[in-house]
Amino acid sequence: MSELRTTLVQCDLRWEDPATNCQRLAGQLEDIDASETDLIVLPEMFATGFTMNSREMAQSVDDSEPLAWMQSQARQRGCVVTGSLAIKEGETYFNRLIWARPDGSLAHYDKRHLFRMAGEHERYGMGNDRVIVELKGVRLLLTVCYDLRFPVWLRQQPRGDDHFEYDALLCVANWPAPRRHPWRTLLQARAIENLCYVIGVNRVGADAKGLNYAGDSMLIDYKGDPLIDEPCDSPFIKTGSLDRDGLDRFRDKFPAWMDADRFTLEV
Repeated sequence: MSELRTTLVQCDLRWEDPATNCQRLAGQLEDIDASETDLIVLPEMFATGFTMNSREMAQSVDDSEPLAWMQSQARQRGCVVTGSLAIKEGETYFNRLIWARPDGSLAHYDKRHLFRMAGEHERYGMGNDRVIVELKGVRLLLTVCYDLRFPVWLRQQPRGDDHFEYDALLCVANWPAPRRHPWRTLLQARAIENLCYVIGVNRVGADAKGLNYAGDSMLIDYKGDPLIDEPCDSPFIKTGSLDRDGLDRFRDKFPAWMDADRFTLEV
């Protein structure tokens, strides 16, 4: 059986304090049995909170201490560690989802849909590329927070004889409590319409702007049923499994993909 063991890390964050956040997370991750997970998922901007101070907080890939910390954790635990950081590349700043492998190599996705209601589109550059990574035979589409509201960007876009582009959609977020119902609803909708697992990891606590975050981190199966769901505003660490064989069987039994509309996405 092909399983991807995935650990959701729902945590509080200290505002614009990367050293403290990484130190706290390192302590929390000690509770994870390194032999029992393949993937550790941290929230969006886990080192700083959802800051618009990109010029002050972003660092280059080579100089980013939080990124180096992610690589160290991945190497130490023998699994992939993912979460987003403010990253500077040239003269542009990105809200970048990092995929840190235990061998030290990296993949990344730059957030496409920037949250204009917070001015994110004025402080960060827009990503142009959809990114799919593979781990233990499971293909994952990488996304960040506000992306979740845009189903065309996230829709399966199969090519050739492969009926599915990815098997799981991963979304890291700083999604405020007043909009928790859309967060929960959209996570389940994306799973149902794409016949895939969905991994959604959000933060808890309050930020320096007075926004509260309710968490609601979830692991959802391809039918929209939650496998991990603790609707609480407290930190937690939970591990669940994505069963690729079960997913394949369901896709064969319920082949809604055969009636899906084909389209070309222009970016």
